[in-house]
Amino acid sequence: MELLCIGLSHRTAPLNVRERLALPEPRQVELLQRLAQAPTEAFLVSTCNRVELYVSSPEISQAGVRAREALSELGGPETLEHLYEHQGAGALEHLFRVASSLDSMVLGEAQILGQVKDAFELGQGAGAVRGVLTRVCASAFSCAKRVRTETAIGRAATSMASAAVSLASKVFDELSDKTVLVVGAGEMGELAARHLKQAKAGRVLITNRTLSRAEALAAEVGGVARPFEELQVLLKEADVVVCSTASPVPLFTKENVGAVGRARRFRPLFMVDLAVPRDIAPEVAELDWVTAYDVDDIQKFVAENEAARAEEAQKAAVLVIQEVSRFMRDRAVRDGVPVLARLRQRAEQIAKAEVERTLAGMGEGLTDKQRKSIEAMGRAIVNKLLHEPTAKLRAVGPEHESNRLAGAAAELFGLAEESVPTAEAESAAPTAASGGKR
Repeated sequence: MELLCIGLSHRTAPLNVRERLALPEPRQVELLQRLAQAPTEAFLVSTCNRVELYVSSPEISQAGVRAREALSELGGPETLEHLYEHQGAGALEHLFRVASSLDSMVLGEAQILGQVKDAFELGQGAGAVRGVLTRVCASAFSCAKRVRTETAIGRAATSMASAAVSLASKVFDELSDKTVLVVGAGEMGELAARHLKQAKAGRVLITNRTLSRAEALAAEVGGVARPFEELQVLLKEADVVVCSTASPVPLFTKENVGAVGRARRFRPLFMVDLAVPRDIAPEVAELDWVTAYDVDDIQKFVAENEAARAEEAQKAAVLVIQEVSRFMRDRAVRDGVPVLARLRQRAEQIAKAEVERTLAGMGEGLTDKQRKSIEAMGRAIVNKLLHEPTAKLRAVGPEHESNRLAGAAAELFGLAEESVPTAEAESAAPTAASGGKR
């Protein structure tokens, strides 16, 4: 299968490398349009923990080279040391595992499926996702839904945001008498604010570059919205800071955090950074009254809870394998449909010509019944002759990455260059090609 995945994740690359590949949407679109020149397709999954390019192309090796070059240009030559690559069914399985949250930093998290869907829609909007990747993504979403429905992997799952709040609760025993500052009202900020509400945080301050979003979130969780321009003032008031913004540079540096130390009498400050690129510069942790965590620190915390979901993850992995096999089988069957249609068209043309030649040679002495019998004989020969090859082309196994028999038949009968009307091709499609039922 002409599918390729090239990327890196929290499993292969440190945070400082992932930060360099965190692109805003306009630059993602620019990258996709550069790589996805027809017939090549591409889409980019870009989250805090992974950057992965999925490429489909008849010239997959060259497309892979271009993808590697693009990632190297963005992140620097050392990026290549951290890249992994999956091809064909391996790339398909990897995408299915990612969408099903089996490759997430937080096993079973729900957010990743929405992020993959967003990546797909961005690719479609950029004109970089068309035929093959549309079917690939649809199957990935279906697989993720099945995993979520048929296993309990998501029930005990935590999110990065909830892990951050849990960590804060452990540090302070309880949050009911603490002031918590949420910086950023995007998806992660919303989750953090909701978990803070559940944790009964005493006072929740929310700030965002767009004040209206902060106000809407504050109204939902019973917090107080404050202008982003007051960030330094808010830092004096907070006991806990949870931040997740799209800022390309750190909002909190050792200098500006250190500047409020005396004003807050060096009261302990707990800071959790859920953003990539980071909102909190690493040097902030050098202040002895500040405890700062980034997403990699959170991973270590949530790893303690992974064992509880390991059994469900094994069940989910089996479902992923089943879904990959189903996709490959359906694709192999679909590859055989045009060949079947062309083969039948060729045979019927030959039979019709021979029947007409035979009838013409027998003159006008035949009755209608005799003429119809000869025509029926021609059709019967075609059907019996094609019965066995039709069954073979449809009975491809799930281990096939493509229908090799279809290719062999097309070459053997000289069918590769012939075209068949769509309606004929569709009529020859087996039931399984429509996706079937579980």
